[in-house]
Amino acid sequence: MSGRMLSAGEGPASTWCVPNLITVVRILMVPLFVWLMALDAGNHGALRWWAGAIFLVAIATDAFDGHLARSRNLITDLGKLLDPIADKALTGAGFIMLSIVAELPWWVTAVILTREIGITVWRLVEARRIVLPAGRGGKAKTVLQTVALGLALWPLHVVLGHEIWHWANIVFMSLAVILTVASGIDYLWQAYRPGASADSSS
Repeated sequence: MSGRMLSAGEGPASTWCVPNLITVVRILMVPLFVWLMALDAGNHGALRWWAGAIFLVAIATDAFDGHLARSRNLITDLGKLLDPIADKALTGAGFIMLSIVAELPWWVTAVILTREIGITVWRLVEARRIVLPAGRGGKAKTVLQTVALGLALWPLHVVLGHEIWHWANIVFMSLAVILTVASGIDYLWQAYRPGASADSSS
C-alpha cells in the first residue's frame, strides 16, 4: 500500500489538508481563466497567453495534489469529491470558452460535456450498486483532452506557423473527442456487462 504509515497518536487526515486546499485553489482558478479568455475575445493577445498559462498551471496542480495525498496518506472523502469536480470544471471551461470565441465547433463541446456530465451523474446515482475505478481509457482521455486544450488555448501559431498549429489542433481535438466517447461507452459496458455486479462485490 502506498503512502506513509500513521504513527501512534495520529488520526485521519484533516478535511482541509494541503492537497484539498490545492484542489480548492484549482477550482478558484477557473473563473480567472474564463475572465481572461473573455477579455481577450479571440484576439490571441497577451491575455490569451496568460489564460493558457493559468490553465496549464491548474492542470499541473492536479498531478501534484494527487501525488501529495497518496504519498502522505492525506486522502479524504472531501478530496475524492472535489478533485473530479475541479478537473471537469477546468476542462469544461476550456472547451466552452474556445466555442464562445468561435475556435471550436459547439457540437464538439456538447459531445464532450454530455459525456463528462452524464458519466459523473451516473456514477453518483449508481455508486451504491457498483464502483468502478478509473480505467486506462479514462486516464488516456483526460491526458488527450489536456493536450488538445493546451495546444488550442496557447496561440502557438506565432511559433509554429498558422497551418501547422491549425492541423495539430484538428488532430489532437479529434482524438480527444473519439477517446472521450469511446471511454464513456467502455465505462458503461464495464458496469453493465454480464457478471459486473458480482465482480464489484468480490
